[in-house]
Amino acid sequence: MRAKASSLHHSDATTGTAARTFSIGGQQLAAPKAAPGLHLVATPIGNLADVTLRALETLAGVDVIACEDTRITRRLTERYAITAELALYHEHNAAQARPKILERLAQGASIALVSDAGTPLISDPGFKLVRDVCAAGHAVIAVPGPSSVLSALSVAALPTDRFFFEGFLPAKEHARRARLTELARIDATLVMFESGNRVQDTLRDLAAIMAGRDAAICRELTKLHEEVKRAPVAELAADAEALETRGEFVLVIGPPADDAGMMGQDALDDLLRAQLGRGSVKDAVAHAVELSGRPRREVYARALELAKTIGDGDGED
Repeated sequence: MRAKASSLHHSDATTGTAARTFSIGGQQLAAPKAAPGLHLVATPIGNLADVTLRALETLAGVDVIACEDTRITRRLTERYAITAELALYHEHNAAQARPKILERLAQGASIALVSDAGTPLISDPGFKLVRDVCAAGHAVIAVPGPSSVLSALSVAALPTDRFFFEGFLPAKEHARRARLTELARIDATLVMFESGNRVQDTLRDLAAIMAGRDAAICRELTKLHEEVKRAPVAELAADAEALETRGEFVLVIGPPADDAGMMGQDALDDLLRAQLGRGSVKDAVAHAVELSGRPRREVYARALELAKTIGDGDGED
């Protein structure tokens, strides 16, 4: 059975007559009509068996499933014989699709929002839609389930009492190193996504800025080739060239040690260069002093030296 692809525009949200059912292990189960509103449904991050019963019931019971890529979501709906209509909602069509979703919700429709994998809105489109749906007075219902962030935290063998989710780091080296320098000051375990074609460079940057910390590289979580490597950041970076780069990565970095000292010179220079490229010496110094723990006089002197090399000699006005 194949889920239909459709437009979100519909003149009457209540005319659907298809049977609301799903199938598990060959047994067909009935699903009640989902309550009107926007249902945020978490879907598997790899292993399709990780879907929850409530998620299946919801997906079978809504009028339409809004998804990033119908080809990916169809794998799930076909696996469980769900026939609900699929419609595209992604970062490139969101501005056009949101009004259509709001129109259907105003007609009493039930709509599920899913991402390609995991929990909607976590490094995926959806925030503006949820905001607008709430502003319009419609219900927003969470249907929790798989999350690569929480899965990586649970297997990393690192502290989980406090964590900071960064998402994807900047692609360019200077911006990435500057951001990592800022993240290094956060007293919590760090969780970040990275693509296979940049993970080796990111590991080397991490070694330069957070060398003394323990970390975990989580690749292809819940999938056939799942792999978790746990070691100090410096060791993981040293072995980066041998790393299998195919697949999706979550990097988990342990918190700074209680006795962590001042920021290293290379990290300070990276931070200052990034800040000088965006503003004045005065602002760059203020930001760097706060993050680095170094004396202001020392940071100011170094900022003036670096400003000359990038053509910014305005000084501190």
